[in-house]
Amino acid sequence: MVGFSALIFSVLYFTSDVVEASQGGFSDLQLWLTLIAEAAIPFFVIGLYSVQRPRIGRLGAVCALAYAYSFVFFAGTVVYALLHGTSDFSSLSEELGGAMTVHGAIMLFAGLGFGYAVARAGVLPRWSGVALMVGVVLVVVTRDMADGPQLLAVGIRDLAFAGMGASLLGAGAPWTLRTEG
Repeated sequence: MVGFSALIFSVLYFTSDVVEASQGGFSDLQLWLTLIAEAAIPFFVIGLYSVQRPRIGRLGAVCALAYAYSFVFFAGTVVYALLHGTSDFSSLSEELGGAMTVHGAIMLFAGLGFGYAVARAGVLPRWSGVALMVGVVLVVVTRDMADGPQLLAVGIRDLAFAGMGASLLGAGAPWTLRTEG
């Protein structure tokens, strides 16, 4: 279930970002897609941590919890945007001010730590941990750029989680081989 969720909701999240970029801002449909995807992130990130125990260590645990927490907040911002008819991400950031910055920083550092812990643990594909680290940095760096670089950034982050999920769905369940005995 963890693998399926990480894969499907990462694809859904990227789809919502593509829809947002193609329409030049928010719409109710796009925000609902985003809300569904963001609401799932805390659960599958904690699940991804769990399947890597004990090898992922304390850093993985702390960063998984912090990353999950940041997306509880971000899911709340989507509800805010739906209730207030917010037109786009820029407007949302302006309306929510420092809270967006603080939680963006939590997402960045937690994503870096979780990605590192995933790569170090070697239970899930190492490239997916590296991609997560690259993706979260690029999400922050491209925040005020055009849609193309932003989509590339979120695509790398989403690919990281989709890759972690897909690896759990692969034949032979490789994660069980590394944690037994």
